Amino acid sequence: MLSKSLLLSFCTTALLASVASAKNGSAEIDWDAHQWQAPGPNDLRGPCPGLNTLANHGFLPRDGRNLNMSVIVDAGFDGYHMQPDVLALAVKVAFLTTDDPFSFTLDDIKLHETIEHDASLSREDFALGDNLHFNETIFSTLANSNPGSDFYNTTSAGEVQRLRLADSEARNPNVTNTDKEFFIRSAESGFYLSVMGDPLAGVAPKEFVQIFFREERLPIAEGWHRSETPINSTTLGPLIGKIEAASNWTTSGGCPIIVLGPDFGSF
Repeated sequence: MLSKSLLLSFCTTALLASVASAKNGSAEIDWDAHQWQAPGPNDLRGPCPGLNTLANHGFLPRDGRNLNMSVIVDAGFDGYHMQPDVLALAVKVAFLTTDDPFSFTLDDIKLHETIEHDASLSREDFALGDNLHFNETIFSTLANSNPGSDFYNTTSAGEVQRLRLADSEARNPNVTNTDKEFFIRSAESGFYLSVMGDPLAGVAPKEFVQIFFREERLPIAEGWHRSETPINSTTLGPLIGKIEAASNWTTSGGCPIIVLGPDFGSF
């Protein structure tokens, strides 16, 4: 039997080869078919506002189940104009949060220290409480950043990361803060600036970003539109670098670890 890692590697390579040409152009999106709906009592959501938003708009299954590489890649492209190269690694890691070799749920990815991490922009640390649901107190650091401007940028994003980490270090004696978490956090900050604003300049309207986090909704009625610029590693890389530089980051110690699943431990 193929191991999960071998199966994921094979499936990812095959999928990216098949979708690359299909994801080079822009898509005609029927936005009427993707109206926002709040999740129902049996729908699953996770700690990632980006994926939750795609589910709330029906780009992902609204129940938050049966997710795989092709489903995520298609949803990210249609909803955000995000290219497969940005999403492939994250989806491969997401499969480590479940013992199902073929799919995962949005709830699965709350597993601590795989993709989910401490010092989140909108969730409490796992050791301190609820790491799944939006937390307004946590989010206030981002919401109140860059005062005097109507926009967030890479400088404010880096400062928010510094403040959020300082808060976690002060309150959470078990905080995990290695190169792995630092990269994930910086990539997530580059993501919200790109999806809600200009993926080349790294500037996003505060109103759009706040709706995105608080309501997990695309602020279409407020004037947001899907980026005309494809979001990929080439556009995200420079933003991540600027955010990292502005965060003045130092490690809290320890080696990077990845939890392999609810029943498999970590490495």
